[in-house]
Amino acid sequence: MEALISAELRAAIISGRARPEQKLAVCSAGAPLGREERTELLAILAADADPAIAERAHNAILTQPMESFLIALARPDADPRFFEFCADNLGERPQVADALAANAACPAEFVTRVSAQLTSAGIQVLLDNLDRLTSYPALSSALAYSEAATPEQKELLAEFETNAVIEEKEIEEAAAEVVPDVKKRKTLLQRLSAMNIVQRIQLAVKGGREERMLLIRDPNKIVQRGVLQSPRLTDLEIENFAAMANVSQEVLRLIANNRVFMKSYTVARNLTKNPKAPLDVTLHLLPRLTPTDLKQLTANKNIPETLRSTALKLQRQRNVARPQS
Repeated sequence: MEALISAELRAAIISGRARPEQKLAVCSAGAPLGREERTELLAILAADADPAIAERAHNAILTQPMESFLIALARPDADPRFFEFCADNLGERPQVADALAANAACPAEFVTRVSAQLTSAGIQVLLDNLDRLTSYPALSSALAYSEAATPEQKELLAEFETNAVIEEKEIEEAAAEVVPDVKKRKTLLQRLSAMNIVQRIQLAVKGGREERMLLIRDPNKIVQRGVLQSPRLTDLEIENFAAMANVSQEVLRLIANNRVFMKSYTVARNLTKNPKAPLDVTLHLLPRLTPTDLKQLTANKNIPETLRSTALKLQRQRNVARPQS
C-alpha cells in the first residue's frame, strides 16, 4: 500500500498536480517515500511556484545524504528537473558528474554543464554511446579540453574537432562492392562526402547496412566506433568486418575487445585468418580454434609468421596430448 501511495505522490508532484499539503509532507518527511525518491522530489519542489514551499524544499534538500542523490541519479525514470538540479548545484561533488553521464536518460545538455568534473570513467561512458554524445554537439567540444581524459580518449575526442570530410575516392572501391547500382552508389558517395564528422557518426549509428559497410572504412576512428555501436548491426556484419583486410586495425581490435561480438566462434576464427588483425589479438585466440581451423591456419601464408608458427606449435601439443587409440 505504501508503495502505491509513494508512486501516486511522486506522479502528482512530477506532473504538477500535487496539492500544497502533499508538497509540504514531502518537505517535512511526513510522506511515505524512500530516501532517493524524497531527494528527487525535493529538488523539483525547490523550484516550486510557491516561495514558501520552494524555501522549505531547498532547506530540506541540504540535509539529504549524497548517497541518496547518487541512487536517484541512477534511476532510468528520474525526472529531467532532478538531473538539472544536480548539474547546477552539485556538479562539483565527487561522483555526481559521472552519475549524470552514466544515466542514458539524462539529457546531454546537463552532462555538458559538468563536463569539467568528469573522470576518465565518465568520459568513457559517453564514448561508448556516440549516439547520445553527438546529440548535443557542445558536449563533445567541451570534452575535447578535458584534463581527466586518458591519452586514448583525448585522441578520439580530438577527431570531433577535425571536421574533416570524407573523400569519395577513399571508399569508392568499397562502395562498388556494397552498392552495385552505379547511380545509387554515386548518390550515396556524394551524400557521405557532404557530411561532417557528427553527421557521419549519426549515420553510422542509425543508418542501414550499406552505410555501415562504407563507414566502417571511414578514415575517422570515431566514425568507425559509431558503426560498431549501431543497434541495427547484425551478427553477419560483424563476421564480415572481422574477415576484412581493408578495415583499420583499430576496428579489428574493437571487435576483439567486445565480449558480445566474441561469443561468436566465426568472429574469432575470421580474426585469426585476417592478416590485418593485431598479432596480440590473434595469438590470444588460437586456443579457441578447432583442430580443422588450426590446421588450416598453419598452412596460411598470408598471416604473420609468428602466428603461423605458434599455431603449428599448438597443433603439435594437441597431437601429443591426444589419447592414443
